[in-house]
Amino acid sequence: MNSVLSRYKRLASIGAIAVAGTILLSSCAANEAGTTDPSAAASDLAGTIDGSGASSQGSAQEAWVAAFQTENPDVTINYDPSGSGAGREAFISGGVSFAGTDSALKQDEIDGGFAACVPDTGYIQVPAYISPIAVIFNVEGVDALNLDAPTIAGIFKGTITTWNDPAIAALNADATLPSAPITAVHRSDDSGTTKNFTDYLNKVAPEIWDAPAADPFPYQVGEAAQGTSGVVDAVTNGTNTIGYADASKAGDLGVAAIKVGDEFVDYSPEAAAAVVAGSPAGDTASDTDLVISLDRKTTDPTHYPLVLVSYIITCTEFVDAEVAPVVKAYVQYITSDAGQSEAASSAGAAPLSTDLSAKVATALESIK
Repeated sequence: MNSVLSRYKRLASIGAIAVAGTILLSSCAANEAGTTDPSAAASDLAGTIDGSGASSQGSAQEAWVAAFQTENPDVTINYDPSGSGAGREAFISGGVSFAGTDSALKQDEIDGGFAACVPDTGYIQVPAYISPIAVIFNVEGVDALNLDAPTIAGIFKGTITTWNDPAIAALNADATLPSAPITAVHRSDDSGTTKNFTDYLNKVAPEIWDAPAADPFPYQVGEAAQGTSGVVDAVTNGTNTIGYADASKAGDLGVAAIKVGDEFVDYSPEAAAAVVAGSPAGDTASDTDLVISLDRKTTDPTHYPLVLVSYIITCTEFVDAEVAPVVKAYVQYITSDAGQSEAASSAGAAPLSTDLSAKVATALESIK
């Protein structure tokens, strides 16, 4: 586990280019349609676009917009990492030109339409950021922790309440577990990270986690915290705590290895990418909606099934036509080889596969 954490610390080193101390990210950005190098950006591209949504994308968005700022001084991109639910709501109401979400659009959201888009012209939903979800912990005297899905479900549902519970002890024979209460921290806001976390538990441990996947945390137990940063802070500053967060934010916290098949697996970009590559399309999939139905029940130990795919949603045709060239150029950049490399360096994200990248590029050509 320590080697994995060290890798993520190294990958995070370029985050210093980010705009610090703010949740509103401003940048100037764009590139010529179809290019993958921000240095090749069209110098005459100009305008401002606003986006909001998934806080999991926060570090990547900082790096993406900073790269665009360097190359395109006449373009401003604002991204507010307010959470997936808030981002989708803002996009649906026409408050932003694009949104980031770890939770794919539901059919009723699609059916209701999007105020920023010309009616009956469609929408875009493409993967932009793939990352493991880390089960983070801060337990006195414990440096390494193995957990399986039923045990994680019991901890976060509140049926396993102490660290030396037999279920945890059976998975950690070499650990000295304290006889202390568990403080399990979950998101208080509607969160795509929560939806992916609860989807994993519902699929792999349904006999315990009987609530379906959802953006709001389903049980009235544990401690709630706002956003990814709130969960990380609560686990860091608490005592004998555990939570879940995008792996890029794990920092120096302990991270549990989860059981996949007969082995305990540490998170990695490669293992996250392997799950995505082996998963089928989701129910709403189309040429411009590249939703993925993740294979949570894999038993392949080269896969890490507790993973999120964070999407960008936007219009194929905008009511405000002036934003279209900027949105198209920006999303083309962040999903390009150069943009994906930036996300890997700044946030430890797993890059889109060659096949998925090609499908994304084709979908984005629909933006007018």
